[in-house]
Amino acid sequence: MKAELRKWNIGDAENLARFADNPNVACNLRDAFPHPYTLEDARAYIQGCLSGDEARKLCRAIVVDGRTVGSIGVFLGSDVYRKSAELGYWLAEEYWRRGIMSAAVKRICREAFEKYDIVRIYAEPFAHNLGSRRVLENAGFTLEGVMKNGVFKKGKICDYCMYALFRHEVREIR
Repeated sequence: MKAELRKWNIGDAENLARFADNPNVACNLRDAFPHPYTLEDARAYIQGCLSGDEARKLCRAIVVDGRTVGSIGVFLGSDVYRKSAELGYWLAEEYWRRGIMSAAVKRICREAFEKYDIVRIYAEPFAHNLGSRRVLENAGFTLEGVMKNGVFKKGKICDYCMYALFRHEVREIR
């Protein structure tokens, strides 16, 4: 199944709200990702993605068969972190385990390294999120470490992982 990455448009809001409003998606993301996820949340998110230019971020809708089924973005660091960027993503549950997200991660990382003067893209999945960890590993990211008791989610202290991909490695990824 092939997915398209494209810029967001306000017409994506209904599909975004529909697929994002899933506790199995929200439980693997930061608390800034609301649950329940409303149409107003979707519109606000899309507006945030569309605001300004792409000087500091790449935000893309993940589209399969004409439906917006997820989101992926690369967000540039600042100050001493200005040569790094953070990768964030989610995908509708019914599309998990189909290779869609690994392919999307590869594409957006290539685009980010071409567009920005960065040397490193990192991601911080929860340690228990084996699906997301597999996505990163399939896309060429390396596990740099496990941060013990590093996050507090749903009333529990959990570990998270630090994964990274470097500019020179992206050429090796197909």
